[in-house]
Amino acid sequence: WHLFKRVIVKNLFKLGLVALIAVLAICGYVAWSGGDGKPSTTATAPPIDTETTTGAVLTALLDDDAAPVEAGSVTFEINSDLSVVTFALEEDLRGEHTDVTGTTSDVVGQIAVNFEDPSASEVGSILINARTFSTDSEFRNRAIRGQILESVNDEFEFIAFGPTSIDGLPMEPSDTYTFTVTGDLTIRTITRSVAFDVTIDASLEELISGTATAQVLRSDYELTIPSISSVANVTNEVQLTIEFVAEPV
Repeated sequence: WHLFKRVIVKNLFKLGLVALIAVLAICGYVAWSGGDGKPSTTATAPPIDTETTTGAVLTALLDDDAAPVEAGSVTFEINSDLSVVTFALEEDLRGEHTDVTGTTSDVVGQIAVNFEDPSASEVGSILINARTFSTDSEFRNRAIRGQILESVNDEFEFIAFGPTSIDGLPMEPSDTYTFTVTGDLTIRTITRSVAFDVTIDASLEELISGTATAQVLRSDYELTIPSISSVANVTNEVQLTIEFVAEPV
């Protein structure tokens, strides 16, 4: 009986050691594969062009050729230093419910505001550098870059939003505009139609500021969370928020 117990204990110890090594290997892979979070390039805002498609945006990050916009419009460009993009979701981390927020200031885009006829205003394509998203955990950051968004790869570094329609813009001038921008949101190789609720403060002609929010589903973009015992119940719903300040070009 004593010999039998010793064999059981020995085997349990081996199984535990194997499990520990496996967990450490998984954690080490996640930590190693996420890169350093530094952008590979500084993107410039794609010029407003009603015929631009999301695919063209992804292949023309450094295109400086300006396209004509509606007469009477003033083109504003997002100031990355004064703007921030946020994603928010929930998860259970080590058994505790946790609100997760990731942020980046690497966002570019243009908005053409027609102060005489706001309904003729346009929103250009928006580019967000997904590689530079940062949360309160470097381990999570590396998992996001390496396994979830795969933004450590240059071809998946940018998230692109290409507007296809604008609804709710008034014809009369105002200091504040609230409207909806619908467009193609591309994450990695998947594109889905997403609607952003937008509010813009245009009371100052030397700059405009505002917020755009939308909810997307991880499952729509096949964003899978790595299987790690300490993380569970990650919500499928992700809230995206763009808080921006834009200045005349």
